[in-house]
Parts: sequence; C-alpha cells; structure tokens
Amino acid sequence: MAKEKTKSKGKELEEKLLRKPKTIGESNPDFLKESMEFCEGYKKFLMNKTEREVVDYTIPLLEENGYKEFVPGTKYKSGSKIYFNNRGKNLIMVTVGKKSVSEGVRIGASHIDSPRLDFKPVPLFEDSDLAYFKTHYYGGIKKYQWSAIPLALHGVVILKDGKKVKVAIGEEDDDLTFCVTDLLPHLARDQMKKPATEIITGEQLNILIGSWPFNDDEASQKVKLNIANTIFERYGIDESDFLSAELCAVPAFRPKDVGFDRSMIGAYGQDDSVCAYANIMAEIDTKNPEYTTVTVLADKEETGSDGPTGLSSMFLIDFIEEFASAYGVELRHVLARSMCISCDVNSAYDPAFGENYERMNCSYINRGPSISKYGGSGGKYSTNDASAEMMAFIRKTMDENGVVWQVGELGKIDNGGGGTVAMYISSHNVDTVDFGVPVLSMHSPFEVTSKADIYMLYKAMKAFYLTKDSKY
Repeated sequence: MAKEKTKSKGKELEEKLLRKPKTIGESNPDFLKESMEFCEGYKKFLMNKTEREVVDYTIPLLEENGYKEFVPGTKYKSGSKIYFNNRGKNLIMVTVGKKSVSEGVRIGASHIDSPRLDFKPVPLFEDSDLAYFKTHYYGGIKKYQWSAIPLALHGVVILKDGKKVKVAIGEEDDDLTFCVTDLLPHLARDQMKKPATEIITGEQLNILIGSWPFNDDEASQKVKLNIANTIFERYGIDESDFLSAELCAVPAFRPKDVGFDRSMIGAYGQDDSVCAYANIMAEIDTKNPEYTTVTVLADKEETGSDGPTGLSSMFLIDFIEEFASAYGVELRHVLARSMCISCDVNSAYDPAFGENYERMNCSYINRGPSISKYGGSGGKYSTNDASAEMMAFIRKTMDENGVVWQVGELGKIDNGGGGTVAMYISSHNVDTVDFGVPVLSMHSPFEVTSKADIYMLYKAMKAFYLTKDSKY
C-alpha cells in the first residue's frame, strides 16, 4: 500500500493562511439547478421596468404571503408582516422580530429605478414628415447604446380630470415598437471621429413614433396630428396631458437565458432589480426573526437619491420613527443599534476590458454576491465606508450560513467610480455595508448576471435577516 505523501510546511501554511477563492460551481456543482428554479420568478419580475410597476407587482405578492398595510400607532406582535407604500414608488416591508425594536432593526435596501429615456415635458413634434417624442436621459448611460434598438413606452399620465392612465406599449410579441435612429456607416465618417460621449448627443435621442399623415389638406403638421389623434383615441390623452405625465422609453427586450448552459440571465434593468428581487424574497421567507426586518425599495438612486422617494429624503427614517413610537422607543436609539445591507450591484470583471479592473479587488461572475466595504470615487469621496466591526459581523454571518461571497471594488481607483444608497442610510448612525450581485455590461440596455450569484444573494439576505447575533 502506497504511503500517503506528507504535506510540506509551506503547503500547510498556504492552506491555513492564504485565500483561495473558488467559484460556486467548483464548491457545489448542483447549485445551478436550484438557482435556475429560483430565477424563473426573477425573470417574471424583470418585466416590471419602472419603479411604479415594481411596487404594483410586489404588493399583491406580499398580501398573498400574509402582509397587511401598515397602520400608524399599531403595536404589532412578533411575527407580524406589514408593508408601507410611499407614493407608489417606494415600498417598505417589515417582519416584526422577537426582540424589542429598541435592540435595533435589520435593514435591507435596494433601488427599483434604472437608467432610461424619460420624456421631456413637451415631447411630441414633427420633422420632415416624421413624428417623434423628445427625451431627456435618466441616469448614467452610454447614449450610443440606445440607438437602433427596439424600445417600449412605460409610465403614467394624469389627465385633466384627474384620471390616471397607465401606459405599457411594446412588450408583447405582436405589439408595436419604437426606436431612436442612427446614421448609416456610409455617411458616418465624421460621426465616427467623435468621442463616444458625442457619437449620439442627448438631443438626438428622439424616439421615432410615426410617419403617416392625417387625411386633411387644411391641417398642418399632419403626421404629428395623426399620431396625437391615435393616442387620444386609444388612451384619452391629448398633448397638454404630457405636462402631468411620467413616461419613459426602455429596451423592449425580454429577459433571456444566456449561454449554452443557461447559467446567466440577460435583461434590461438588472441594476438593481436583481438585488431587489432577492431582497423581497428573503424578506417574505423570513419567519419569526430575532430582530425586526425592514426591507426598503427606493427610487431615484440612479440620479442621486433626491426627492421624496429617494433615500436622501426622510421617508424611511420617518417610517421607522412611526413604527417605533408605538412601542415607546426613541428613533435615535433604534438607529444606533441597527444594521443595514445596501443591496446593490457591483461591476463584474470583464476580460474584454480587463485593463479597467484591479484583479485582486474586483468581483467575478459565479463567485457569489460581492461585499463592497466602500464605493465612491477617487479618494473615497461620496461613499459609506463600513467599519471593521461591521465587516466582521457580515463575514461571520455569511460563513456560518454557508453563503459563498466575495469582496470587490467597482474598478481601478482613477478610472471613475460610483455610489449606492449606503451613504444616505449610514448618515443616520446606522452601520451599513454594500452587498450585491456582480453585473456584466452594467447600465447597458442588456445587462448580464449569474443565476448562481442571484440565488446566493437571496440566501445571504435571509441569513442577515434571521441571524440571532448582534454586533454590539
């Protein structure tokens, strides 16, 4: 019988002291099957392409799972599940814990807005017998990526009589579609010399919506009139109603499995629907936690989190104060003992553009959700920076619950940067850390994620919500 080879001292020390990250597939080859089942629900969720649609989709799901609308002043029992809808654009979900709210809460925050083309207040015009909508892009986009792709229109219009009209055009297989046009390569010699930011300008992001004239020789702007008449006949919307509308154009792509192994998902809006869905499902599946969970879906993250539905406002803090007041607990005492995972995406390493990443400190597809101690840009400007104690708590929680995770920065320090809602929550004396799914082609019309990473994030958020440990 052959004698077992003795490990060298160096090999023993290497195994003991050095990190050797593995992909989820190497650690658990069967994990993809579980992930695929979980992600079928996620693909349906992705068809909600605005923050209003996400809220409208999620509330019935919550009610099916025993959630009741929050009633201020109510002292809820342990295990109760409640939700609060803020202006149809934010949603806060709560599972009441066994411990007093004075011990703090576990906050999971995701955003449900994504980059898109918003309509200008006066959008409808005609030029050279073609009708268009003018747009003002929302969030950080590469403008050239939005030309010559099929677009759908989503949003709401409030008519003069106060009636709300919901719009979703271009998503069905037999539905009409829209687009932003581009210049043919035969005439694009000068265009192709321009920097990428100028290949398509903001004012060129006009959506083509029609070409047929209204049949009346006395009418002017006949194509515009024909389109306006069609819109009015179908939806009861006239041109002045655009002044009280929230309309946008988004890619008309449906979520698709990517790769021969179907291990990835390609879709619009995965930043941050991918984290929002994992967060929602973890919240729903959390039963009788030690600490009260507070899951929040936020708006306006892509443009700085401003306004009454962004997390730089007080809507979340006001809710926690209202909830805690029923138990006679001061807000500041709750927040000081609370913890938050800012559940937002990170950039996945892309070998096609590897020079933009520092490989030891970036995120990779299929290595689990990525913890970002900080974000921001340059010298850590405009960011939360999680404490060593918070990082130790997250490490311990994830490792004890079998969650495969990684750490990652957005990219090389001097190449740019980006932020999340973490700094807005941590500014209220809440220990906060970023944790989310790595994404390829982030902020493009067709982002790519790993199914295994998505399902692992669900497990991570559930572990965070259910942990009995305290950092304090």
